[in-house]
Amino acid sequence: MNQRTLGTSGLSVNPVGLGCMGFSHAYGAPTDRQTAVRTLREAVDLGYDFFDTAESYTGVNPDGSISYNEELVGEALRDVQDKVVIATKMGVAHNPDRSLRLDSQPETIRKSVEGSLKKLGTDYIDLYYQHRINPNVEPETVADTMAQLMKEGKIRAWGISEATEDYLRRAHAVCPVAAIQNRYSMMARAHEALFPVCEELNVAFVAFSPMANGFLTGAYRPGTQFTDGQDYRAAMPQYTEEGYTKAQGLLELLTRMAEEKDATMGQISLAWMLCKKPYIVPIPGSRKPERLRENFAAGEITLTPEEVTAIDTRLDTMDFAVFGGHSGK
Repeated sequence: MNQRTLGTSGLSVNPVGLGCMGFSHAYGAPTDRQTAVRTLREAVDLGYDFFDTAESYTGVNPDGSISYNEELVGEALRDVQDKVVIATKMGVAHNPDRSLRLDSQPETIRKSVEGSLKKLGTDYIDLYYQHRINPNVEPETVADTMAQLMKEGKIRAWGISEATEDYLRRAHAVCPVAAIQNRYSMMARAHEALFPVCEELNVAFVAFSPMANGFLTGAYRPGTQFTDGQDYRAAMPQYTEEGYTKAQGLLELLTRMAEEKDATMGQISLAWMLCKKPYIVPIPGSRKPERLRENFAAGEITLTPEEVTAIDTRLDTMDFAVFGGHSGK
C-alpha cells in the first residue's frame, strides 16, 4: 500500500486514516474508555497509522463525567507514537446549542497545545490544525505562532481545517502548511476548487466526512431514527425523507459499482477520491472493528481514470440534501 505525503512536512501515512471523533463526540453516547482504547489498538494492528482527534471532541459519559477524545487516543497510541501520525486541533469550542466559539489568538493556541500535549501524554504533536478560521485573527498571525511551536519542538507540522484559498495562501507564505482538512465526499464536492491550489503549494487534502457522515455506506434507510441527544446525525438533511429521495440515484450507482468491484458501497466512495488525486487522505470514522477493516481495505481498490470521470459526470447531474454545505462542484 503506497503511502501519501503530507506536504513538505516529511510525514507519510497510509491512504486511509481514522477519524476518532465518534468515540467521544457527535455520534451518540461516548464509547466506554476501555472499549475505545481496545478498538483504537485494533486499528493499529489493521494498518492504520494516521489518527485524527481534536481538543473539542468531548462527550458526556453515562455517569456524567466528560469523555476527552484526546485522552483515549493518547492512551491507545502511547507506545506506538513513533510509528503513527497523530493529528489534533485547536480553536473551536462548542456552545450548548452546538454553535461554535472560535478563538485562534496566539495565547489561546499556546494554551491549547499544552492541554493537548497533556491529554495525549506526549511531548510533541505530529500535525496540529487550526480547527476553524477565526475571522478576527489574521492568517499570518496564526502561521507565525505555528512556526514558533515548530521551532520549539511542540509540533512537527501544521494545517488548517475548513480552509479557503485566500487564507491558505496567506498562511502558507509565512509557514508552510502541510495539510488542509475539509469536508469532502461524493455528496459534497465544493472544495474540489482547492485542488489546483493544493497541487501548486504541495499541500495534502485530508477529507473529513468522506462518506457523508455514514450515509454512503448504505447502512441506513428512510425512517432511521437517531434518538440519542448527542447524535448530531438526527439533524442532518441527508437522513431525512427528502435527503434519501435526492440521493437515490447515487445509492443505486454505488450499489452497482460495489457489485462490479466485489466491494462495499463505502469502499467505492473512498476509492473514488483516493484514485482521483494522490494527495487526498480520507479519514472516515467508525467504532466498529469490522467497519475499520472495511474502510482501510478501500486503499487497495483501483478505479481507472475513466471510471472516476464517469462517476464525476453522473455526480454533476445530481443535487443532494447534505449537511455542511453545497453538494456540487
